[in-house]
Parts: sequence; C-alpha cells; structure tokens
Amino acid sequence: MPELPEVETTRRGVEPHCVGRAIAGVVVREPRLRWPVPNQLATLLVGQIIESVERRAKYLLFRTQTGSLLVHLGMSGSLRLVDADASPARHDHIDVLLDDEVCLRYHDPRRFGCFLWLGAGENHPLLAHLGPEPLSSQFDGDVLYQRSRGRKSPVKNFIMDGKVVVGVGNIYANEALFISGIRPDRAAGRISAARYQRLAKNIKQVLTSAIDQGGTTLRDFVGGDGSPGYFAQRLLVYGRAGQPCTCCDAALREVRLGQRSSVFCATCQR
Repeated sequence: MPELPEVETTRRGVEPHCVGRAIAGVVVREPRLRWPVPNQLATLLVGQIIESVERRAKYLLFRTQTGSLLVHLGMSGSLRLVDADASPARHDHIDVLLDDEVCLRYHDPRRFGCFLWLGAGENHPLLAHLGPEPLSSQFDGDVLYQRSRGRKSPVKNFIMDGKVVVGVGNIYANEALFISGIRPDRAAGRISAARYQRLAKNIKQVLTSAIDQGGTTLRDFVGGDGSPGYFAQRLLVYGRAGQPCTCCDAALREVRLGQRSSVFCATCQR
C-alpha cells in the first residue's frame, strides 16, 4: 500500500503540472471504487482551475475555488501524467483532462482508492478525526507520551493509529522503532517520555528520508512521472526477517501485530 512518502512523492510529481491549469474534462470508466465516484463529478470539476495540490495524511486534495477533489490511492493505485490522447490500459479508471492536453490518469487494479468531492468549507468525514501530520510542528514526543498513557496495545499499533498521528504506515513504523531501540510489541503505555521524544524525532527522520528518496519501491507503486521510488534499498529491518541486524549481527525476528508483519532485533530493541 502506498504510504505517506509515496503519496507525498506523487503530490510533488503532479503539482507543477496541475496548479494553474483548468480542468477541461473528466472521464470515469469505472465508478465502483472503495466508495462510488459521484455521478456529478465531471459537472463539478470541468471549468475549475486547480489552485493547489495538498496532502492530508494519505489523501490528496486538488483545491479549486468551489471545492476539492479528494483522492486516495488505496492499496494499489497510482496517478500518472500522460498525453490526453494516450489510450487507456486495463485498470485506468479515471482521467482528469487539463487544458494543456495533459491527462492526470488514475490506475488502480484493486479499486480500493477513492475519487470524492469536498465542497468549499466542508470537512469530509474521512478527514475529520485525523491526528497531527508527523512532519509538522504539532507532532513531537510529548504528543505520543500524553496519548499513550494507560494504553496496553503494542507501540507499533499505537503509532500507526491515524487518530494519534497520521501516515506512519507499516514499513516506516518498523524502521523508526528499530532506530529508536524500541520493541514493536512493547506496551505503548510503558514507554517513557524520553524514549517517545527519540521515537518522534526518528519518525520524522525516516519519513523525510523516504520522501527525499522518492518513496519506497512497492510492487504497485510508481511516482507521478511513472518512475519508482528508491527508499527500499535502504530499509534496515522491514522485509529482512532472519537476516543479520545491521548493528549487532543477531538474526532479525518477525512477529504479527494487528495482522501486520513486524521485524525487529531482540538485542538492540527493548
């Protein structure tokens, strides 16, 4: 699943080509996504000028004067910039045609993403209860410490909770916990304030590094320009169960937490 760095990479890739452009047309080939594509989407979008492309958690917001196109890539979705006359491939479900004959094309084999409309001034239910952005000044170790008090759930599940902090997906949770020396299955409420300060700092570091590298290379993900990300080459624990720890050479262990794979070093993480 594309995580926050992949979505931010996509945002940065499409933004220069979209901002200031008028929407000349919308083609919906398959409206049956995770939530049905609104029947009136073309009517709402055609003629509007895209004023900005923003990201909230893993959602993209294409802002116009009358409202915003709310996009989620789901488990396998991607946005690509192609010529307006380029023939669609299988699973190319939606085209947003711009006035310079460039097409923003949505590809999604599993159809778990969404294309929804958010009127100006409205707060969509999908965005209403999200926690702070991990790269913002509103997120730090104090936030994690205060929200973790009394929680018995594993710390990895805790930092992946979008109501606590948005966008810390499975890959980057594994990496940040390893760098911080914290076991992923340790109870969230039993971690000290000092350790949460370190964890928050490392969450920011891991996500920033991934964004700078263009996102993690996943089977289904490509950036807005069609190129894959490269952060996967630098992963320290994710996907490396049984291999030696990069710090102590002990074999990395794997457990399942919340139906997700969690890899850690029993020597370096406690």
